[in-house]
Amino acid sequence: MNHDTPLSPLPLRHLSDVHCRVMTTRQLREHGVPAAETTERCRAGGSWQQLLPGVYLLHPGPPTSEERLQAVLLYASHRGPTVPRQGAASEDAPEAMITGLAALALHGFTEAPALLALDRIEVLVSRTRRLRSSGFARILRAVELPVAHEITGLPAAPVPRALADAVGGLTDAPTVRRLLTEAVRGGHCEATAVVRELSRARLLTRPHVVDAVDTLLAEGRALAEQRLYAMVRAQGLPDPLWNVDLRLPGGPHLGGVDAFWPEHGVALEIDTRAPRPEEDPLASPFFHKREHLERLGITVVRCLPRTLREAPDQQAAVVRTALMAAGDREQGAYVVVLPR
Repeated sequence: MNHDTPLSPLPLRHLSDVHCRVMTTRQLREHGVPAAETTERCRAGGSWQQLLPGVYLLHPGPPTSEERLQAVLLYASHRGPTVPRQGAASEDAPEAMITGLAALALHGFTEAPALLALDRIEVLVSRTRRLRSSGFARILRAVELPVAHEITGLPAAPVPRALADAVGGLTDAPTVRRLLTEAVRGGHCEATAVVRELSRARLLTRPHVVDAVDTLLAEGRALAEQRLYAMVRAQGLPDPLWNVDLRLPGGPHLGGVDAFWPEHGVALEIDTRAPRPEEDPLASPFFHKREHLERLGITVVRCLPRTLREAPDQQAAVVRTALMAAGDREQGAYVVVLPR
């Protein structure tokens, strides 16, 4: 016996009970299967097959989509030297996760190809991993891994990150536009989150991506407006003037707002911008507009599309509080309201 011999090898017959019959060299060794036997079983016409370096499929037929995903994750998790986890990452966090088109398919995107139709499956790992793409496993690296979403027991990158990784490998403009549009229209995430990831990946210099982003932002704003209308009706808020421009009489243009309650001096604006990480919030156009209007006695409520989607009750409470507080304020300046 030497240090490579398992202390308590599992009998080979137990392998037939494995739910997903994909295993690594190390797992097979733990079951008491020596390397020579693994090689013999993977010969032409054998009962096993090697899917990726160090990863084996324990039956001779073609792998299912789940088995291909498992193989990629096992390859990315167990190949190469082990590296210490960075920062405050949880010990339970996966060392690798499915991303790109395969992750979008797991998230339920109808515009993503079927998993079995993908020639390559992208898997996201830490940039500290010394690991190369091989076979149908394409390795992508991240400075910091996002929090994975578990889908059918498999770790998948969140939609914004998966989209950015998918778009990075696509040159077909209609496909990019359809994927980005489905992300927002299907309620998977907000447009600003997608734009932030595309910017991080330095994809906003590609003309076909920029065109798709314009469509994405328009789609995101339209959905946010629909949710705002629904929130006002459902919460019994007073009907505002929708989509108006505000001006001082004979004076300058004060800016457009998405809703305005003139009797209460309350304006609401949906903020669909995608702020850059280095941007100072106090230097943003929204801050300057709010500061100007509030000097005139108009309360400005900032409304995020994500809040409208995930917590409309909370957003309605903010608006209702602003309307109720109107009676405690001095009357604001007279403004001219024009349709936008």
